[in-house]
Amino acid sequence: MTTANSQPILSRLEGPEGSKAVARRLGRGIGSRLGKTAGRGQKGQKARHGGNFGKLHFQGGQTPMQRRLPKRGFRVPFPIETVALNLADLERFDAGSTVDERALREARLIQGKASVRLRILGSGELSKALTISAHGFSKTALEKIERAGGKAIVIEAPAKSAEG
Repeated sequence: MTTANSQPILSRLEGPEGSKAVARRLGRGIGSRLGKTAGRGQKGQKARHGGNFGKLHFQGGQTPMQRRLPKRGFRVPFPIETVALNLADLERFDAGSTVDERALREARLIQGKASVRLRILGSGELSKALTISAHGFSKTALEKIERAGGKAIVIEAPAKSAEG
């Protein structure tokens, strides 16, 4: 003797009330409420043709706006973002520490995608000796880093990749 509870649980699963929508059967007689004209009304363009009129940019057969406007420019599919940081931003690091992309991400100065090009600019003063690794330095930034007793290391730009 098998009861309803003795069946495996997966065979008894059902969706919540109202989760299964029954598809409307159009044009199946007057008793279905959607017979004859199948909910399209009497005459007209929308009654006679297929589903083109529900398209987002359909303008009644007129050439759509996105085809009338001129196309200009080019979008790089996988751009390499350049992040510019000033020396004043690096003042939060301890003296003698190494400042690279990983340290900047931990300090939340760089966020987002993995491949960024890092450039250090000379705005602000640097009062401690830091070893800074970046893809580029401005002339004033190099002077101020060396004046503070630090070291500037230029690293290669990140390679372009499909991951972003």
